[in-house]
Amino acid sequence: MHVFIAGANGQIGQHLLREMANSDHEARAMVRHPDQGPELQQLGATETVLGDLEKDCSEAMKGCDAVIFAAGSGPHTGPDKTTDVDQDGAIRLIDTAAAMGIKRFIIVSSMGAEKPDNGPEKLRHYLRAKHNADEHLKSSGLNYTIIRPGQLTNDEGTGKVAVSAGKENFGKIPRQDVARVLLAALDADTTADQVFYVVSGDTPVADALAKL
Repeated sequence: MHVFIAGANGQIGQHLLREMANSDHEARAMVRHPDQGPELQQLGATETVLGDLEKDCSEAMKGCDAVIFAAGSGPHTGPDKTTDVDQDGAIRLIDTAAAMGIKRFIIVSSMGAEKPDNGPEKLRHYLRAKHNADEHLKSSGLNYTIIRPGQLTNDEGTGKVAVSAGKENFGKIPRQDVARVLLAALDADTTADQVFYVVSGDTPVADALAKL
């Protein structure tokens, strides 16, 4: 499968490229600057393509079979950039995928995005942006998977997780393991049209997804 990755230069995105390098899938990593390309290709991207989530990405997405949205505005940006990237950028990419006939769309969301107004006040804008993107994806007609990881860490991944489609699982999870979940979701039929929470656990990723 030829997979378009938004957010490939982020921490989860870079882990995902490393994981995909050892898979049967091909990663097309979108970058905003040409000088980012060589490093991402060394990590495992089959190819890199210039694009900007705040603009039309249809040319960059041509020929892809699936989209993984792992992009985020980051903790050091203001609410406007959160809206531009986490909400509007995701929605724009969802609509583009639908218009181009790309049926599979996987997105990294957030704990708390189900009911954003119940979250901590300082996070509500971010959670609303994630919520709006998630809801748009669910109503898009695409084969979607919405992944809501726990508190992200830079610890080495274990390859073992706990997954719940019914309620929030509170806990931590290494970014490397989130990347492994993203990759496994591409091949797991059980993740079709699913929203699920994931934290570190005792079950290998593939087995955990198979139980959804």
